[in-house]
Amino acid sequence: MLIILVALTLVGVVAFVLINQYLYEPDPDAEPTIDEIIAQSFETKEITTNLLSNDYVRASFRIHVDSKSALTEVQKRDFQVNNIILRALSGKKASDLAGPKGIEAFENDIKVQINELMQEGEVIQVYTTTWVIQ
Repeated sequence: MLIILVALTLVGVVAFVLINQYLYEPDPDAEPTIDEIIAQSFETKEITTNLLSNDYVRASFRIHVDSKSALTEVQKRDFQVNNIILRALSGKKASDLAGPKGIEAFENDIKVQINELMQEGEVIQVYTTTWVIQ
């Protein structure tokens, strides 16, 4: 009787472990935690450049990628990322970049252009961390 109880308990524990380990998959659509965002993001240096409207902008960005290999790649491509940002800014007027919608459109534009370069993963989001237009 004791052997049967031990065997049933052992089967139950093994089944529980297998179900939790192999059948439970994290939701891929779940929002990443702040720790995940920080661990998988690259902070650009502050960039200052002229705009098309003879104003100038000073900005920096945090680029959130989907994996560690993508983070390594974007860190290696920092000069290309800066080039993309500078070229995109130099073709904009201050009025194009004004307000939340202007910044959001610019972030999406940069995201698309960086993703065209990426071979190991992709950019999830570009966050503007510093922004001054004068």
